[in-house]
Amino acid sequence: MSATLALRALRGATTASANTAEAISEAVAELIGALIERNQLDGNHVLSVTFSCTADLDACFPAAVARRQAGWDAVALLDCQQMAVAGDLTHCIRLLAHAWMERERPVIHPYLREAAQLRPDRSGHN
Repeated sequence: MSATLALRALRGATTASANTAEAISEAVAELIGALIERNQLDGNHVLSVTFSCTADLDACFPAAVARRQAGWDAVALLDCQQMAVAGDLTHCIRLLAHAWMERERPVIHPYLREAAQLRPDRSGHN
């Protein structure tokens, strides 16, 4: 890697409109698209992405959707269940990604749809 690159951690979240493979796939694709676009990521710079879902989402694996992303052949992908907390946002998909990015570039964490309420400080980037 170039000396101008640094390993960065990126967060993000969204919500699915329903517990269906189609709704989850749509939400994950939108979240990944926002992550890539807002941070100007190239697929070969993304090392890993961990997805967590609330227990009410079990119709498909978010990582399976991410595997279809062009240039993500070597990205390590993992799904897990989000810790259950009373009153938490439902139908929520969160991600933690690690990527090589230009050291000077600010990291933008996309919080989309209903998940914007999880991080109101990021709402200007939705």
